[in-house]
Amino acid sequence: MSPSSPNPGTNQSWGGRFSEPTDAFVERFTASVDFDQRLALHDIQGSVAHATMLARVGVLTDEERDAIIEGLGEIRGEIERGEFAWSVALEDVHMNIEARLTDKIGITGKKLHTGRSRNDQVATDIRLYLRDEIDVVGAELARLREGLITLADREADTIMPGFTHLQTAQPVTFGHHLLAWQEMLARDHERLLDCRKRVNVMPLGAAALAGTTYPIDRHVTAELLGFERPAENSLDAVSDRDFAIEFTSFASILLMHLSRMSEELVLWTSAQFDFIDLPDRFCTGSSIMPQKKNPDVPELVRGKTGRVYGHLVGLLTLMKSQPLAYNKDNQEDKEPLFDSLDTVKGCLRAFADMVPAIEPRKASMAEAARRGFSTATDLADYLVRKGVAFRDAHEIVGQSVAFGLKEQKDLSEMRLEELKQFSGTIEADVFEVLTLEGSVAARNHIGGTAPDQVRAAAQRARDALATLAGQA
Repeated sequence: MSPSSPNPGTNQSWGGRFSEPTDAFVERFTASVDFDQRLALHDIQGSVAHATMLARVGVLTDEERDAIIEGLGEIRGEIERGEFAWSVALEDVHMNIEARLTDKIGITGKKLHTGRSRNDQVATDIRLYLRDEIDVVGAELARLREGLITLADREADTIMPGFTHLQTAQPVTFGHHLLAWQEMLARDHERLLDCRKRVNVMPLGAAALAGTTYPIDRHVTAELLGFERPAENSLDAVSDRDFAIEFTSFASILLMHLSRMSEELVLWTSAQFDFIDLPDRFCTGSSIMPQKKNPDVPELVRGKTGRVYGHLVGLLTLMKSQPLAYNKDNQEDKEPLFDSLDTVKGCLRAFADMVPAIEPRKASMAEAARRGFSTATDLADYLVRKGVAFRDAHEIVGQSVAFGLKEQKDLSEMRLEELKQFSGTIEADVFEVLTLEGSVAARNHIGGTAPDQVRAAAQRARDALATLAGQA
């Protein structure tokens, strides 16, 4: 074998330097094609743009460009039909496609890689892929938010207890509670779209780490691929995975919110709360207890939150000690990112389908709100408006509650004479604020529990969602 000839057993994309083939185990160990093949269509998209740009600057002829684009189109069809034969020996999605292109069009296929490296190629593919997936996630998130807003508007008058420390605190409405969930998701939605801005930066043209000597035009490629701009620094372009970490951070916060919602749904479906009913299609039964109806969807969403947290920590740990520029460690960025995406999409779809079908058990909610002296604060506010100092009012209400506990009466169930024994300031009009309806209606300000305020908040949320969707 001549010194200039690569060993025939080595990888033809880089084997010229090597004198013996890669160990079979190492070949499998270092390959990523089993999981990165989901980038295939975006890899083709990037290659078409790259070939178009190379022809525009004179590195490829128009005939070579057309042959490459036609060949890539045929490969796309093979992949979409499930006919493409993936090879672990070719390591990754990029080399599999390039090898197949060369099989189809000959040496011209090898010219496609001019002016780029797998380092900037994979970074570009991931960004293209993630950008599209963010749009899918955003659509599902918008669907869930719309479902919450619609349900909140419908249930603006449905009274339920509000809790602190999981103890009855003050009466609210089911619609008001749902809009609290909606506020969490609105922040998540903004975070997602903000993340997309940083995803939408193009690494292609950074090559291995230092750019290329060919007269490429990165602005042309960025425009063809719909990127906002090319990355500024070639070293950072190939080694940056902040965008993946940022998306996984978004996913972790979103799943934390969905998990909090799930916890409440699980509690509310229990016999001890009996606040809501979930349709049978979102629940399962027990293999031994025929009476059971288990809220499996919210329980599973709550459980999946931990795996997304793990992916965030994994990506942060992956990047924490890497010197510039690209390192093989970065092959480990894809599986946590891909699984985070799959998990988020599944959880959002489940919730977006389930939430509009929630049926509140209004009588149970109202009865629970009547327990626990939930209008005690309203009585204190009533006394303050009558001229009693708040600390004195607090003491008076505390004595009233103690009496109610002894007599097993809610404040609204006490006679006027019973209330007046604690303060002569109390008059017959006190019962206007001691009812659940009066308590809820009294908080008639923006962000408050009054049904009209809840409906107005729902409309503002719907308008904000429409505006955000228009910006996406």
